[in-house]
Amino acid sequence: MQKKIRREDALEYHAKGRPGKLEVVPTKEYNTQRDLSLAYSPGVAEPCLAIADNLEDVYKYTAKGNLVAVISNGTAVLGLGDIGPEAGKPVMEGKGLLFKIYADIDVFDIELNTKNVDEFVRTVKILEPTFGGVNLEDIKAPECFEIEERLKKELNIPIMHDDQHGTAIISGAALLNALELVGKKIEEVKIVVNGAGASAISCSKLYVALGANVENVVMCDSKGVIRADRTDLDERKSIFATSRDLHTLEEAFVGADVFIGLSKGNTVSQAMVKTMADNPIVFAMANPTPEISYEEAIEARPDIIMATGRSDYPNQVNNVLGFPYIFRGALDVRATEINEPMKLAAVRALAELAKKSVPDLVNMAYGTDNLMFSRTYIIPKPVDPRLLQTVAPAVAKAAMESGVAKNPITDWEAYEGQLARRLGQDNRISRVIINKAKTNPKRVVFADAENLKVLKAAQQVRDEGIAYPILLGEQELIRDLIVQNNLDLGDTPIIDPRAPEQEELINKFADGFYQKRQRKGVSAREARKLMYYRNYFGAMMVETGEADALISGLTRNYPDTIRPALQVIGKEPGVQKVAGMYIMLTKRGPLFFSDTTVNFNPTAEEIVEITEMTARAVERFNIKPRIALVTYSNFGSAKGDDAEKMNKAVDLLHKKHPDMIVDGEIQAHLAFNTELLRQNHPFSKLVEEGANTLIFPNLSASNIAYNLMSEAAGFDAIGPILLGLRKPVHVLQLGSSEREIVNMVAIAVVEAQGK
Repeated sequence: MQKKIRREDALEYHAKGRPGKLEVVPTKEYNTQRDLSLAYSPGVAEPCLAIADNLEDVYKYTAKGNLVAVISNGTAVLGLGDIGPEAGKPVMEGKGLLFKIYADIDVFDIELNTKNVDEFVRTVKILEPTFGGVNLEDIKAPECFEIEERLKKELNIPIMHDDQHGTAIISGAALLNALELVGKKIEEVKIVVNGAGASAISCSKLYVALGANVENVVMCDSKGVIRADRTDLDERKSIFATSRDLHTLEEAFVGADVFIGLSKGNTVSQAMVKTMADNPIVFAMANPTPEISYEEAIEARPDIIMATGRSDYPNQVNNVLGFPYIFRGALDVRATEINEPMKLAAVRALAELAKKSVPDLVNMAYGTDNLMFSRTYIIPKPVDPRLLQTVAPAVAKAAMESGVAKNPITDWEAYEGQLARRLGQDNRISRVIINKAKTNPKRVVFADAENLKVLKAAQQVRDEGIAYPILLGEQELIRDLIVQNNLDLGDTPIIDPRAPEQEELINKFADGFYQKRQRKGVSAREARKLMYYRNYFGAMMVETGEADALISGLTRNYPDTIRPALQVIGKEPGVQKVAGMYIMLTKRGPLFFSDTTVNFNPTAEEIVEITEMTARAVERFNIKPRIALVTYSNFGSAKGDDAEKMNKAVDLLHKKHPDMIVDGEIQAHLAFNTELLRQNHPFSKLVEEGANTLIFPNLSASNIAYNLMSEAAGFDAIGPILLGLRKPVHVLQLGSSEREIVNMVAIAVVEAQGK
């Protein structure tokens, strides 16, 4: 189970580097005087005049069509309550981040210093020319109802209060699927709702829109069952007032088919769940503590279908499954509102997606190969790459069919292709790798534990359940660093190979190493001496099963770190050369670069082996490798050693692996520009989709390429991933960041799971 986020880590995350989580970046050229004259005066006058003649041209010439305002007054921030607009700003920025990474929607977060409904509505109303849509967030009830209702009437762009409708849409899809699994009809089931705030009211209304009988819904607030004879009900609660002789939540549970929890943690007991009808459905969605824990509910009723708002249990009701894609679809057809048909379309699209075969990428993320529609999988996972191309078109179609789309889509195939290109296929690979690691954490040795970045990374992988860290180094120094920096590594082992208490282990490792290397120039005395070095000690821990993986190299040269791994652990059977691979996280998806760290000038035959190892590594991430052997020549257009070597390697690969998508020798830009490739070399195996894996002719070329992409282009990198060793050992680049270390640990854990 994931541990609570530490305060220090959260504050550091939000403050590090450039404060905040979003920035504005140019989308047009700006390097020359002509660029600036077009961007501003005098060139900017032309789009201004065009828009003045036709207001709809604002979508053509400005960012309005892809810009959403996330607006709050900070009166109901997460579980923190009324903490004010400034204190709510980090949440609004976070919401903006989710819009961007899941649906490529740009966001300005706006925090309003007012609790006056009229003032709030007027402020948002006069901002309408700027935005293509408005996401209302963290506004307390009942004001949130009036604000949304008025804005929907007075504005001509999509408005949605996600706190109301997000949970309703996701839980509605889950409810439809759960009912299908237990063979019950929504119009007949008895539903108990605990909570009567914005989300509870909206959920209940949506369930009725899906077919539930309002007379079968019993809603409870802090005073008990909302009954028709109560005199303290507003018009929204009155809709769900019951005439049945029920007064308490416990009474409402008896014989109920469905429980919807949108209240507080630990308000439901096992005894209450036991009184429900056969095959009960319980959605305990209070966060972070559900109304009843997953374990308690399952223990009380083995026939239950259970969902929570938590990511560490099956069936997470997560709003990120909805709002990015709903707004994407609404913006793309320039909908004037987000109406009931659009919300219902999102519900049904999510419900249907959960019934389809699950992609390997999603299975990998959750450590299984058989996620399928069942009691523990009634709603898609947030990492599912199909969400954007499933929900957004459904919402867009509903907008068109309900008459609120000003820019209808005519070519749906082209639209879905456009959606696929927005984020880059498989661009969530780092999240997938970390999720996969969490399914079966392994023991990872950190050889550079006297470094603060390493300790912080160890803290993170321990807290997130990615790995069980083992720290190598001087114990007193490491403990001082832990205390000085307010870290909490609990009972994490700290081992100093030079400490007297490790003599027995030193002797064991020295004997084992001597047996391996006695005919390769290593004496018994030298073997013992080497065991005091942490890279040798850590490698022997992995070799003897004391640990599952080794991470090293942060403060040492690459050769000094890889040599012990080769001598102690050795290469996989049949492997002649190990290699290093980087994963570059780009907007077009992950790119795999190899060999980036080991072989200075490999032969054609060695290039073949490097390509084969790299292809296997890419396939382990459930991605089909499309490989380009890059150099300065295109299919014999230029002569030279590198061109001829890569040409020969491709010829060998085509003969050995006729089904492998690999081609070259080819210039790097042609490996991605499929239109140009088709015009000039239509025979190429890369002409359909282009490359996602690059093999370089020598270490110099590969090293330059990944460093340029990392530093100049600003792409995140995961690596170097060492290929060809029998057991997971990964060597960090000098000065790797904490984030890079965590990614490498996750890679090592996933590799250890496979081995």
